Amino acid sequence: MALIPWRLPRPHCVLAGFALLAAMTGAGAQSVAITLDDGPQLETTPLMSPAQRNEALLAALRRHGAKAALFVTGANGADRPEGRALARAWGEAGHALGNHTMTHPDLNSAQLSLAQYQAEIDACQALIRELPGAQPWFRFTYLREGNTAEKRDGMRAFLRERGMRNASVSLDTSDWRLNALLVQVLRRDPQADLTLIRQAYLDHVWQRAQAYRALAQRLQGRDIAQVLLLHHNLINALWLDDVIAMLKQRGWTVVPPERAYEDPVYALQPANPAPGQSLLLGMARSLGLGRFEGWERLVDDGDAEIAWLKARGIE
Repeated sequence: MALIPWRLPRPHCVLAGFALLAAMTGAGAQSVAITLDDGPQLETTPLMSPAQRNEALLAALRRHGAKAALFVTGANGADRPEGRALARAWGEAGHALGNHTMTHPDLNSAQLSLAQYQAEIDACQALIRELPGAQPWFRFTYLREGNTAEKRDGMRAFLRERGMRNASVSLDTSDWRLNALLVQVLRRDPQADLTLIRQAYLDHVWQRAQAYRALAQRLQGRDIAQVLLLHHNLINALWLDDVIAMLKQRGWTVVPPERAYEDPVYALQPANPAPGQSLLLGMARSLGLGRFEGWERLVDDGDAEIAWLKARGIE
């Protein structure tokens, strides 16, 4: 699908465009695609080896008959035989593989040039292009698309030239923050009771799911096909099964990422100078919505859940 520059000059024009798009596509039940970044991870964690974590994630998806996408950060493991085997397992199981650079640099950094960032993408693509399931999909690290118009526009031109999709996220989470706490707790006490951390994590995902669904309805006048961002880490090795079960029990349908990306919303490009984070937040900023009601719970990196756990003695 060709990208559609989103440069309408006034918010009311954009809102009119949203209304037209909603009328064209119609409303439907809420769907969500599962995507995981930064894999395959070869780091050491409590409870599971890298291979066990990888298999636990695949097993959770298998139990639910769900197809997902793994966005590969090459230096996390795919550049070594043991990590490449883990990435291959995703493709062989019918999941998509996307590009998430080699070393996860930040395009917003003044110390990183556009050319250096693009070289990272080319290097990662060379690693994964022959693996089963490899797609011409790129996901920006930290969901940051450049802190200058030059970087933003340079990346948009680069992706077009390479025939690659910007694999945007609509439903962002801070699972990485809760994962860090989980690992910290387990390193202190491998037998720690994880009940409250599990509950905080599920509550966090559900809060974000509801908030981004509401934001999509506000901006698009309909439910979009949501793309959920999680990570290839221990917290999901333990509880991805529970995350998917929760979403399904509450009426959400899990769809393959390629189907979610057929939603016309993913062809839009927010016009703000430094786009990033959730595509929906980028839209809101382009509309000048600023600090709309509930915005703080979408950018707090799980602060509310971390505070809840700390009040119960978990830190």
